[in-house]
Amino acid sequence: MLYIYILAFAIFAYLIGSIPTGYLIVKAKTGQDIRTIGSGSTGATNVKRVLGKKWFFIVMLLDAFKGAFPIIVAKTLNHYNIIQDNLGIFALICALFVIIGHSRPVFLQFKGGKSVASGVGTILALDIVTGLSVAVIWAIITYISKYVSLGSIIAVTIAPIMMYILHKPIGYTLYCLIAAIYIFYLHRQNISRLIKGEENKVR
Repeated sequence: MLYIYILAFAIFAYLIGSIPTGYLIVKAKTGQDIRTIGSGSTGATNVKRVLGKKWFFIVMLLDAFKGAFPIIVAKTLNHYNIIQDNLGIFALICALFVIIGHSRPVFLQFKGGKSVASGVGTILALDIVTGLSVAVIWAIITYISKYVSLGSIIAVTIAPIMMYILHKPIGYTLYCLIAAIYIFYLHRQNISRLIKGEENKVR
């Protein structure tokens, strides 16, 4: 039965992650396809280029909620003993499929965002202290450096360390490590531009 739950929730989490919030909002507001604008990402940073700061925060919050929702459902099932997930493996699978869905959405020919906001949402749902710490670190680094990508990279690097220090279930720490590697991969071009001093700053 556990394997059926895992499969069902992996699909559920992926489909939730695939909801292209940035794409839908830009399409509704301007009629444009955000994938043809700026970086081509459907994430909040690219939405800001089209709709400004207000919609940057709205999309970021929606994507974070999108990341958190499947984890909240999974933890609720665990709380009521519908599933047994003491090691956090079930939550790990749900969280991983959420961020894969965001970056490779089935509804947009597998071209989405870079999973930072949805990833932070998953971490918030797994552990509020780690999630808030990651969000604050992201905000501080981004504000000081004016590089969203740098803030994102540093923030996700901190997450597995904090999960380990706080003695959270091994699945939570392992997820944060895998997510950090995956987000590094999605930001590989940003990292190259940062090294070359060519990355765009936010105003």
